[in-house]
Amino acid sequence: MKRFICVICGLLFVLQVSALAAVAQEQQFANLGDFKLQNGGVIRNCRIGYRTFGKLNKDKSNVIVFPTWAGGTTEQLKSNFGPGRLIDSTTYFVVAIDALSNGVSSSPSNSRFQPRMRFPEFTLRDTVASQHELLTRVLNIHRVKAVVGISMGGMQTFQWLVSYPEFMEKAIPIVGSPRLAPYDLMLWQAQIDALMRDRDWRGGNYSVNPARALDFAFGELLLTTPADYNRRKTREQVFADLAKAQNDARRFDANDKIRQVQAMMQLDVSRDFDGSLERAVRAVKAKVFVVVAKYDHVVTPGPATEFARLLGAKLLDLDGDCGHLATSCESRRLNEAVNDFLR
Repeated sequence: MKRFICVICGLLFVLQVSALAAVAQEQQFANLGDFKLQNGGVIRNCRIGYRTFGKLNKDKSNVIVFPTWAGGTTEQLKSNFGPGRLIDSTTYFVVAIDALSNGVSSSPSNSRFQPRMRFPEFTLRDTVASQHELLTRVLNIHRVKAVVGISMGGMQTFQWLVSYPEFMEKAIPIVGSPRLAPYDLMLWQAQIDALMRDRDWRGGNYSVNPARALDFAFGELLLTTPADYNRRKTREQVFADLAKAQNDARRFDANDKIRQVQAMMQLDVSRDFDGSLERAVRAVKAKVFVVVAKYDHVVTPGPATEFARLLGAKLLDLDGDCGHLATSCESRRLNEAVNDFLR
């Protein structure tokens, strides 16, 4: 009888792996039903998008969770997975997950029941909770090799560390933050204000995205440094890019952006620990490798560096002049360090 049960379990595992492999890299969705938020609100008919890369091994010990950055989608994450890249998907089974309000998972732009600004405010803690439900309830994964994320994905990684400390063996937050610094809060609020005060805003009921050129300019100014930007751009290119952005109605949906930015601004992994980062760090069980960019003006490195210091975690400081884009400019150095840590 035991042998028969083992055979059945083996067959079920093979079927599960085959099913996952058959749709690898394709957009998939998990339906979570009405999803309750930390603030008491509810996302009705909540759907979470995800893609898988690589092959799940027999004991499910090679899973890496990779959430999206701000405004990003799992489609945009593909280039990070493969031999010689950030995550080697020939070794690991990557579950890339679309964050709430990214236009793929439940968002103001795609919600049937709560469209536009009727979509409730949520936190990155809620986002991580939705990912935990996807992994445990839908994919039947209850512990992972690592959680890895870039930018807002790094913020989610910090939240994973304190929300579900036993869930991962390792964690790598890359140019993320456990709670945004004052400078970060100011720049993100300025971006929200630019969208909501634009004449095309109309309380979120716009026909075309508001403040398109200004929103583009924020990104251009903040993602890198003056030295890098001036090296890559000509005066003529700047005016051409601004004109193109003003006429580009396909830019990331403004309502989606506002809800994600609000979630980032509310992030503070110490909130459940009486505001003490020291106490939050004591809750961490995983091995942690923190990556920051020295000249990052989007997610300034101070809070992440302090988190690493308090934890005694390994820290990599990308010190080139690409700012928040250091993950691309210094990709070889970053990829090697991440792969070494995951081994």
